[in-house]
Amino acid sequence: MDLLASLTTEKRWLFPTFLAMYAAIYCVGQLIVFRPWAPRQRLDGASCLISLFHGTPATLAAAGAILALPAGARSFAAPNARLQDHVLDYSIAYFTMDLLHYLVFLPGDVLIIAHHLSTLFVLLTCRYLVRHGAYALLVLLLLGEVTSLLHNVWMLAGIWQDQSPAAARVYGALSPPFYALYTLVRGVAGPLFLLKMTTFYLSGEAVDIIPWWVRISWILIVGTGIVVSNLWIWNIAVSNLWIWNLWI
Repeated sequence: MDLLASLTTEKRWLFPTFLAMYAAIYCVGQLIVFRPWAPRQRLDGASCLISLFHGTPATLAAAGAILALPAGARSFAAPNARLQDHVLDYSIAYFTMDLLHYLVFLPGDVLIIAHHLSTLFVLLTCRYLVRHGAYALLVLLLLGEVTSLLHNVWMLAGIWQDQSPAAARVYGALSPPFYALYTLVRGVAGPLFLLKMTTFYLSGEAVDIIPWWVRISWILIVGTGIVVSNLWIWNIAVSNLWIWNLWI
């Protein structure tokens, strides 16, 4: 909480600092932490590492930035507060670093690259173009990253499961709760909030604050992301057959 309080009064532009931090973490992952791993596994491990340093801190920071606002200021069209801008910059730096990772080393992962580009479009337009609507995006950020810690531990265990029986056991143990939590957040909470957000932005209440093309693009990008996320998790769940094993 002391850190959030200090960020509330911090006037410096923190994006370069955040980006340098993620770059340093990425290099540590590539050159030290995952160096013994095979090349593709090392790439995935380094990406997971920076995601670990983004997900939970971003969730807590987003929650703190939301709670720091008076109830009356928690509006889909409210001007961005300074703390909200810093949280947005923290996430912009992460997605920029991970996007560079994929563009340089894994340019064939078109779906992830498209996800990162669209996410950056939403974050950047909110932060630097319209300078309003951060409340909505911080709630979506919180919902999107609340599963991050479990997700990344599950992914790292999955990457390493062929070489380590312990990792395979961790992967198997984490799969059902991860699938359930991810589905609850992305399949229930996310769509419900998107419905509320869509209703507001299509009502015309923000027409003089946020341009129509920004509002529509936010709705379409978030909606598409939710659909793709749910298709992804259910495809993995079915392919791993754990759902069917529950009935045996």
